[in-house]
Formats: sequence, C-alpha cells, structure tokens
Amino acid sequence: MKLIPVAYLASYTLSLLGNSIAGVALPLIVLQVTGSALGAGWVAAATAVPAVLAGLFMGVVIDRINRRTSSIVTDLVSAGAVAALPVVDAVTGLELGWFVLFGIIGSLGDVPGMTARDALLPAIVRHSGVSAERLMGTREGLGAVALLAGPAAAGTLMAVFDGSTVLWITAATSLGAALITLLIPHRVGVIDTAVAAAPTGSSWRQFTDGWRVLAGSRFLATVTLIAVVSVFVLAGLQGLVLPVYFLDAGRPEQVGFVLTAIAAGMLLGAGTYAAAGPRVSRRFWLLTGIAGTTAGFAVVAGLVAPWAVFAGAFLVGAFSGLSSSLLGVLMIERVPEAFRGRVMGTQNAITTAAPPAGIMLAAVLTEYGSVRVAAIAVTVVWTVTAIVALRSRALRTVDSVTAPAEEVPASAQ
Repeated sequence: MKLIPVAYLASYTLSLLGNSIAGVALPLIVLQVTGSALGAGWVAAATAVPAVLAGLFMGVVIDRINRRTSSIVTDLVSAGAVAALPVVDAVTGLELGWFVLFGIIGSLGDVPGMTARDALLPAIVRHSGVSAERLMGTREGLGAVALLAGPAAAGTLMAVFDGSTVLWITAATSLGAALITLLIPHRVGVIDTAVAAAPTGSSWRQFTDGWRVLAGSRFLATVTLIAVVSVFVLAGLQGLVLPVYFLDAGRPEQVGFVLTAIAAGMLLGAGTYAAAGPRVSRRFWLLTGIAGTTAGFAVVAGLVAPWAVFAGAFLVGAFSGLSSSLLGVLMIERVPEAFRGRVMGTQNAITTAAPPAGIMLAAVLTEYGSVRVAAIAVTVVWTVTAIVALRSRALRTVDSVTAPAEEVPASAQ
C-alpha cells in the first residue's frame, strides 16, 4: 500500500486511540484530583456542548482551507489542551476549573478533527489508487482496534503511572497523529476547484447552505438518521441497560467484555467488506448489515444470559461494520466536494450529542419500568429506524455510482 493511505490510516488510528484513552483516563484523573464524582460529571457536561457547536460551525472553515491542514491543526489543539494539564499541575496544581477550561479547548479539536479526516478521505482515494471499499473497510477495522485497545491501555497506564504521565502520553498520541499527517502531501488536502466552486457569501450563509444540502438530500438525511439512531441505541444499552443488568446479576466486571465483543465483531465485519466489498452488490451489503444489526440488538435486549448478551454484541459489531463501511463509501461518492466539511461536521455533531440522550431515555425507562423495558424500548427505536431506512427510496439507488439529481438541492449549488 502506498504512503498516502498508510499515513492517513495511521494518523486516523492514533488519533482515535488517543481519544479512547482520554475517555477513560481523564474522568479517573479528575476523580483522583478533586475527589468528586460530581466534578467529573461537570467536566463531561461542560465539554459536550462546545464539542457539538464546534462540530456544527467548524465545517465552514474546513470547506475553506486545505483539509490536510485542518486535520493537523485540530490534532495539535487536542494535544495542546491535554498537555496543558500536567504543566498547570506542575506550576500551580490542578483544580476543577482547569479541567473544565482545557476540556472545552480540547473539545474544539475533537469533532472538527473527525470531520477534517472524513472530508479528506475522498482525496486520499483519488491520490492513492486504493479502492474506496478497501480503504473504508480498513479504516473501520482499525477504528475497532483503537476502541478496543484504548480502554485497556488507559487502565494499564493508570495502574503503572501517575496522572500527569498518563496525560503526557495521551497528548503524545494526538501530536503523533498530527506529525504523521504531515507525511501526506499538501496537494492532497487542496479542495478540488474543478468540481467545487469556492464558498461565497457570509459564514452564516455558507453554514445554512450546508444544512440545505443535508436536509434536502433524501440519501444524506437517511444515512444521518441511521448513524444517529445507531449511536443512540448503543449508548442506551452499553451506558445504562447492561451495567444495570450485570450489576443485578452480580457480575459487574463483565460489562467491559461487551465492548470487546462489539469491537471484535466490527473488526470482522469491516475486514470482510474491505476484502470483498466490490464483489457483491451494495444492496446486499446494506440489507445484510442492517438486518444483522437488528438481530444483534434483539439478542442483546433479550437479556437472557451473559453469553447471549456477548453473542448479540458481537453480531451488532460485525453487521454494523459491514453497513457502516458501505455507507462510508457512499458518503465519499455522494457528498458534494464543496460541502463535505459542513455536511460531515453536522453529522458528527449530531452523532456526538446522541449518546447522552440514549442513556437518559434508558435511565428513565429503567427507573419507572424495568431494565428489560428499557432494553426492549431502545431496540424498538432501532428496529423502526431500520424498517424506515430499508423502505426508503433514497437507499434503493445504492448500486448506482452517481447520486440521483435531487441529492444536491439547487438552492445550495
């Protein structure tokens, strides 16, 4: 494989690994420093809103400048925000306010960084000679590895090193991602003016134009719905239903194995698509992926036994790995070049906001019903979404290389 796709995949994996480590390590460090669970909650809440807003509005910037540059800058912002914490700790000592401040600064790099890499992906395909199916399947598989390794690495690091050292290591992953992205030639990140006119009008006009493209496209709206509901349901199950279930069963230590099963399944599903994607019709991959994911959620929601939960989680990972890889390829083909930052930024922002909502719904249903009621309810949400998506006319054209004309609203062209 050539340097360009290798550098892209390595940078993507390292950045995601850093975020995965930070997601586990930072709350633990906040607890160690402040001794307050409420303090850890305040940090999470304070960084969530800026992350969503940054994802929404930074897409305008990503559509204006070199997308390789955007990716590097966002990684440097994330690295700097994390590295600032041990520096402050050495100078004045850490307090809750410092965690909130640098958490907010770091959140300005996380979702925009994800968006910058997504927007850069079509150019990687064009300049590398690697098929979109192989590249997307490989990326999804590496993402599963990063999500699997991150929590384990965080736990190991917290057991071996003090909090400041762990923060330096976490910052180094983002810095490493930025340095690896430098290996991608600058020209790769240049927006293709042959197919995308330069953005015009005020920043607000450009932002609303991006919304028009997303909302006015049946395909993009449907794909966004699938992604958001998938994260919503998974968060509800993994973030509340399963912890309660395993706690009631006297096996709280087994909660982490659910993530392991999902990641292992995603690695298999994404790897299968990377190897065989172009050989089978896209409609087949779509139907198989969504139907299999639905079956997996149903097995998990049954809460029959721990082994059944693990099996269902593996099915969810495997089949969602298939469908998410396919939908990623379709996004490469169908999102207009001039609007990639804004469209994908909006999608990533909404997806970032979905997990708390899923956990909250599951919490309310568990409190006023039961954990089984919550499990069944969130699974029904996914099932209805899956039926609507599969019946949608927008996804009947997945075997077409070019998007239907109505996919790009005339008002935003």
